Amino acid sequence: MREDHQRLDKWLWYARIVKTRTLAARLVSDGHVRVNGMRITQTAKAVGAGDILTIALPNATMVIEVVAPGNRRGPATEARELYVEHNAGNVELVRDDSKR
Repeated sequence: MREDHQRLDKWLWYARIVKTRTLAARLVSDGHVRVNGMRITQTAKAVGAGDILTIALPNATMVIEVVAPGNRRGPATEARELYVEHNAGNVELVRDDSKR
């Protein structure tokens, strides 16, 4: 894998999108992540700067752009520098209306 790319599951964990790497792997393998519009089920898929990720979380859908690969799972402020949110004003794009 190139230096400027990283495994998708590892990147999701470093960016603090999920709490554990196991959850990141499950999120990807269950088909809840798209990279540049393509559904990905391989946890080892390489992502790098400029890739657009669409992540379907239980209560929301995130659309983010990868800015850089991570070096470690650091504090939230450091993790936030790894991506740019494209739906920052509307994090809850998809919601479960049955709970209302």
